[in-house]
Amino acid sequence: MKTFEVLLTKSYIVRVKAENSNLAKEFSQIYTSDIKDLSTEQERENHKFITEDIECKINEVFEVIKLNN
Repeated sequence: MKTFEVLLTKSYIVRVKAENSNLAKEFSQIYTSDIKDLSTEQERENHKFITEDIECKINEVFEVIKLNN
């Protein structure tokens, strides 16, 4: 098999309670992650692939909105 590196971007909405929007932004970038291979061994065998590594390179916040509670 050949090895490929794929740059993949995902977006999330994270609801954070914090003292201010800057801290909410910072905490959401630092303390969130979704880095795991969800494939089963059977799927890897059937489709003939292996996920060797997943490494988080960047968590970027695009917008922070204060909610009225």
